[in-house]
Amino acid sequence: MRIPVIAGNWKMYKTPSEAIILAEGIVKALSSLDGPELVVCPPFTALAAVGQVVAGSRIGLGAQDLHWAREGAYTGEVSADMLQDIGCRYAIIGHSERRQYFGETDEGVNKKSRAALAGDLTPIVCVGETLTEREAGRADAVVEIQLKGALSGLAPEQVQRLIFAYEPVWAIGTGKTATPSQAEEMHAHIRKTIAMLVDAETACGVRILYGGSVKPENATELLERSEIDGALIGGASLQVDSFAAIAKAAQNTGFRV
Repeated sequence: MRIPVIAGNWKMYKTPSEAIILAEGIVKALSSLDGPELVVCPPFTALAAVGQVVAGSRIGLGAQDLHWAREGAYTGEVSADMLQDIGCRYAIIGHSERRQYFGETDEGVNKKSRAALAGDLTPIVCVGETLTEREAGRADAVVEIQLKGALSGLAPEQVQRLIFAYEPVWAIGTGKTATPSQAEEMHAHIRKTIAMLVDAETACGVRILYGGSVKPENATELLERSEIDGALIGGASLQVDSFAAIAKAAQNTGFRV
């Protein structure tokens, strides 16, 4: 059984005081929700404050990135142990904005995923193609290459602990969204690729989220697709009402078997 995951990526928004207000609103709005796994990923500066707000609730705390080393002379970086110590249970790895603006590589995604697992964090591993790559008919190949790099050397039991997120880069922050059919086709391709790289049992069990301008207006249509196991949400996670509406849509669409 694959339990849906609804994760909010707050990106570089919200000061600690603002993040506390948002987190308090989310906890209140979703305290009675039963079903989907819920995650909020504030900026590093707000993690500790938000962690105190969500402690004891059904909302999990996640980071937006991490470094692959446990410690060292890496100015400005944060380790898995540091994140775990302040209550983080998840870490987003390989987000398209990290790839686009900060030179994130498939090798780096692999190293960070290993570090997250070693630090008892659940990696949310992101893959996805650009508009140019999709229009050139290379979307499947690009995502397959990203998955091969991310999963290199990982044992099946490690891959089983990962959450994947398909992010069509052309649909992030643009207001565009992959059609439910486009999204489901890519999710199926991701699952097929994981089966090829690892094994069919692992592929069947891992959860694959959709990320790309998910809103309350399109959430149900996306989440009712059998291959889509939840959502990685950007802008809509910055408002209590919209994040709560998407979470409730996930509850209504049920579990995947």
